[in-house]
Amino acid sequence: MKKTLFFLFLFLVTIITVKAQLKTPSEFIPDYGKQISYYYQVESYFKLLTEESNSIIKQNYGKTSEGRDLNVYYISTPENLANLDLIRNNNLAAIGLSEKGSKTIGDKLIVWLSFSVHGNEYAGTESSMTVAYQLLNQNNPESQKWLENTIVILDPCINPDGYSRYGNWLREISGKKTHPELSDREHMEVWPGGRFNHYLFDLNRDWAWQTQIESEQRLALYNEWLPQVHVDVHEMGYNSPYFFPPSAEPWHEFIDRYQKDFQNVVGEKISKKFDQENWLYNTRETYDMFYPSYGDTYPTYNGAVGMTFEQGGIGAGRAVLLENGSVLTIQDRINHHAKSVLTTVGAASSESDHLIQGFRKYMTDSRKNIKGKYNTYVLKNNAKLEQLTVLLKKNKIEFAYADANQNASGFNYQTQKDKSFAIDINDLIIKVDQPKAVLAQMLFEPYNKLNDSLSYDITAWNLPLAYGVEGYALKNNLNIKTKATIEPIVHNTPQNVYAFYVPWNNRISAQVLSSLHQNNIKVRAALQKAIFGELTVEAGGLIVSKADNPKIIDFEKTVIDIIKIKNDYNFINTAYTVNGKDLGGENFFLLKAPKIALLSGKGVSSTEFGAVWYYLDSVMGYPVSVIETTNFDLLNLNGYNTLILADGSYDFSKEQQKQIDDWIKNGGKVIAMNNALNVFADKEGYSLSLYDSDEDKKASEKEVKDKELKDRFLDYKGSERRAISATVTGAIIENVLDTTYPMSFGLGDKYFSLKTDDKQYPLVKNAINVAYIPVDYKSYGFIGNNLKKKLNKTVSFAVESKENGKLIYMMDNPLFRGFWENGNLLFSNALFLVN
Repeated sequence: MKKTLFFLFLFLVTIITVKAQLKTPSEFIPDYGKQISYYYQVESYFKLLTEESNSIIKQNYGKTSEGRDLNVYYISTPENLANLDLIRNNNLAAIGLSEKGSKTIGDKLIVWLSFSVHGNEYAGTESSMTVAYQLLNQNNPESQKWLENTIVILDPCINPDGYSRYGNWLREISGKKTHPELSDREHMEVWPGGRFNHYLFDLNRDWAWQTQIESEQRLALYNEWLPQVHVDVHEMGYNSPYFFPPSAEPWHEFIDRYQKDFQNVVGEKISKKFDQENWLYNTRETYDMFYPSYGDTYPTYNGAVGMTFEQGGIGAGRAVLLENGSVLTIQDRINHHAKSVLTTVGAASSESDHLIQGFRKYMTDSRKNIKGKYNTYVLKNNAKLEQLTVLLKKNKIEFAYADANQNASGFNYQTQKDKSFAIDINDLIIKVDQPKAVLAQMLFEPYNKLNDSLSYDITAWNLPLAYGVEGYALKNNLNIKTKATIEPIVHNTPQNVYAFYVPWNNRISAQVLSSLHQNNIKVRAALQKAIFGELTVEAGGLIVSKADNPKIIDFEKTVIDIIKIKNDYNFINTAYTVNGKDLGGENFFLLKAPKIALLSGKGVSSTEFGAVWYYLDSVMGYPVSVIETTNFDLLNLNGYNTLILADGSYDFSKEQQKQIDDWIKNGGKVIAMNNALNVFADKEGYSLSLYDSDEDKKASEKEVKDKELKDRFLDYKGSERRAISATVTGAIIENVLDTTYPMSFGLGDKYFSLKTDDKQYPLVKNAINVAYIPVDYKSYGFIGNNLKKKLNKTVSFAVESKENGKLIYMMDNPLFRGFWENGNLLFSNALFLVN
């Protein structure tokens, strides 16, 4: 009997020992640390870990646009993993986001690790495997101790599509030997690069907006956990020494002392590790804490200590020769990342009580002791609120609708003045007194204070202006009856419908028109207001009539099946109007279905192309032919009526330019954006020009020369700050609208544009200047002093007719990052309503 028990004990010990002896990444993946791993190899390694260790659990949280799995891995002690849901709910209950808190389990720290949001920064994903192994390694007593009070949530690759695009390319062009010399092709990534996701969006700018499927799915999970620490692992130019916290200025004023203190703790601990290895590093440079949609700032405004780690590596390929003569390898990059990330996990574990209490205090105190100036935000009832509430729900920001009328006073975003106004039933109300108090203020606070103008990104984003709705910020709390939803309109369809009316007032209007065109249904739009009895059709309103569509079988059902996604559609039973704008008159023009060619490839900005492609393919679901610029000569433009040139540097030959000119004259429409305007600016036959006159040009050239002479006496130290006086990284700027022209329909009385570059054009002669910046315009965010006055009386959007065709000039990109909702509608106007 004793012998049997002994062998049973020995058998169990053997199983446990085998279980503890995990394979390292280099033992499992051939050439680990020497060549990029395929994404399937990364997944296979984590599968091995989950099979061989009882301290790790996988959760699939979605799929990418290209169908790859998105996964996180929970790493902790088996006891903690058995109580994951209790731990999660305890964390949320402490800040008012769950009612399922339990006293049967103690507090645990939650640390979330995110790797390779940019696909070509691949050492992040490579290092995630080393980090996971070291956390699970039973022979590492330090990590085993950390896991007793810590749940690590590890996302090995936020952007699998970009990672795979880059990895497949690097594998394809790699030989057996590395080539550190910079002339080798492995250091010259081809367009569009692996940085971005499928639609070429920068996912590191998409945390708050969640326009992309990867962001939306990830943030749904993130907001179910809300960790105390978030680490965002990146790479930068290969000659740059490693960056770790503390972050650079500006720090947003809403960031708490405890968040800054822990960044200092992390910085001090990592610096000691790096000093021991003689590794170069820097802190407090470049990477600031302001724009709310980064992987460090979004977690920060949700109570965590959010941090960015940056390893030199972009363009490094497998190995690269640095300017100091040393060679940077993949293994070097893995080692640096693993050391900094593991040090951070250890630091967090040792500071767990402080971090948990800091997180809870940040999230709960900010409800009553508000960080901003305002307690309540009111947005007047508007069809665009439908999209805004979708965004609020994604971010778990609470809102309600007014269910009574009341007078109030508050700051008006459009006029920048305090004024009295009436709150009406169905107006949207967002109160700061809620669990997501700080994030709500970040998105709605009119002015976000910059304590340093050297910001890394855009400096203004407030949502009422982005969505083009009348909004107010109130210093007081509102005591008004509210309701959770707006009652939907009930439609009683007549047996015989003369025509359907679809208001043109949000992106869903454009989606309806997109579907109508694709179903070959003829549609008209109103140029001016028309009154049909009790029904008023506003400018831009869509009309689908039986007269235009006599061949449609079961007209009513066919049209309703398409337009029912827009709840405010209506019926018209006569073409006769009260104000003389009859349905068969000139006021209702027949819309052409766009046949679109979109240029891509060499010379075209990847992200700006991606913004257009995503809008057409995903938002509108409308067909588009994507043509490489190198294949332009193979393009038969006569098969299209719309050509879109996203921001970029286009090198058309004289013959190609003439082909475009002739095509426009014969009825083609060009939508040119940002630097694509150079194709037409100051060219013969076009009115777009950088200067109003020859005298204006000479004066500008003289100003440049005079500045060059003065600058000779200035010191080098202040050069960076002097340079930004002539720039704008991203500010909101007021525009006057020509509300009578179709390109402005549905936008409101004014348009607030997000300006992201310093290019200025005077109002275009012999053209419709749809939107321009007035003298003494209103603005939000940073604009350099030398640039601010120069923007007076400059055009933002214009339309020039050229014989039978049109050119639409977009000095700003209304589709920038996909979150400027009124910009989506403006682009829809240009695409669908400008015939």
